[in-house]
Order: sequence, then structure tokens, then C-alpha cells
Amino acid sequence: MVEITFAQLHGWLVAFLWPFCRITGLMLASPIWGHSSVPRQIKIALAMALTVVMAPVLPPMPQVPLFSWAGLGIVAEQLLIGAAMGLVMRVTLVTVQATGEFIGLQMGLAFATFFDPSSGTNMMVLSRFLYMITLLMFLAFDGHLMVLELLASSFEALPIGLGRYDPGAFEMLARYGGTIFSSGILLALPLVAALLIINLALGILNRSAPQLTVFNIGFPASLTVGVILMMVLMTDLDRFLERLFDQGLDFLQAFLAALAG
Repeated sequence: MVEITFAQLHGWLVAFLWPFCRITGLMLASPIWGHSSVPRQIKIALAMALTVVMAPVLPPMPQVPLFSWAGLGIVAEQLLIGAAMGLVMRVTLVTVQATGEFIGLQMGLAFATFFDPSSGTNMMVLSRFLYMITLLMFLAFDGHLMVLELLASSFEALPIGLGRYDPGAFEMLARYGGTIFSSGILLALPLVAALLIINLALGILNRSAPQLTVFNIGFPASLTVGVILMMVLMTDLDRFLERLFDQGLDFLQAFLAALAG
């Protein structure tokens, strides 16, 4: 008869639960696995499967009782680390969504919105279109596999129960949020500049010839030029996304190193 002691059961539970918390935090905050269309059962099952695969090669767990205040603190700590990693990838991918917002405002598509269940807000059609392309390109570049590789290596850089983290890393994470505006406006700048010139020219034309109203000429011209420029932009979108993904993954690696001090 096989007998299992409490110490053995506690060791197995600790070796599974704490890595599971970090992986779950990543799953909940990441833009791919954390999408609202993915059922909760699938998220939990995937997190459990990754934990079972990674657990045998992880560093030794700290000698801390699971049912204690220290054990509860480690659980919260692992959830925070995983959520921070997922937030980095969310900021990286939402950059293109901001690009769609900037372009849509200039093209006159601000009224073309619909409810987005993933964010719980109204989103422009153009933003949703670019965001879905970005997600597909991220999968095509094997970005999800690179994130999982960084997740596995994070247990070496940030062992469970380390207890000392550099708070400056979270300041880095907050500053990285500016990528949404800087990179987003950089991608949208050619279209925004061209459409701004068109709107300026139409404003001058409307003052010189009041019968040529903006509603008769301005909207069709902005939409037509915007669609043509979007076709040109799509030809170079893959190179921009490749640089954006590299930037996000490099920052994620630097964030983990900074968090470890």
C-alpha cells in the first residue's frame, strides 16, 4: 500500500501552486490568452498544462508553509509578476490599436464604432481591423512561443520567494506605456499628415467658394485618400510590426532583469 505523508503532499502542492499563480497572472493579463472570447476553463487548463511541463525543471521552492501569511504573500507576488509580464505584451499590441484611432479620426470614421467585448468599450472599425491583423502577425512571428520562453526563464531570473524586487522596474513599466502614443503616432503619421493637409486645403477652398461645402467634398475626399493611403501603409506594416514585437520582447527581458535588481 502506497502511503503519502503530509510533507510529501505539501511539497507537491507548493511545487505546483506557486508557478501556477505566475502563469495564471500572465494568462489573465496577456492580450492573446486573456481575450474574453477564450473560455475560463480553457485558460485554467492551459495554465495547468504549462505548470505541469515547467514544474520539474524549476529551481527549488522556498521552505515556506503554504497555509501561512508568507505563503499568501508569495501567491500575491507571483500573480503580480505574471500580470506585469502580460501587461507588457498588452501595451505592445495595443499600440496598433491607437494607430487606428488616430487614422480613423482624420478619415472621418469616428462615428463607425461598435462594442468590443474584450475591452468593454466602443472601438473604431479601423482600430479593430488593425488590432486583429497585429494579433495574427504576432502568432505568425511565433511571438507567443517567445513569451512562453521568457516566462520559463523568468523562474531563473526571479526565483519564487526571492522577496526582494527593485521598485524601479515598475516605474519602467509605467514609462513603457508611452509606447502606445509614440509608436502609434509614428505609424499613423504619414496618413495623418496627408489628411491634415487635405482638410486644410478644403478649409481654404470652403472660405473662397462657400457653395463647395465640406459635407459634399470633404468627407468623400478624406475617405478616398485615406483608403488609398491605407493600402500603401499595409505594404510596410509587417516590418513595423516586426520591430514593434522585438521592442516589446526586449523590454520584457529588460523588465525581468531590472525587477531582479
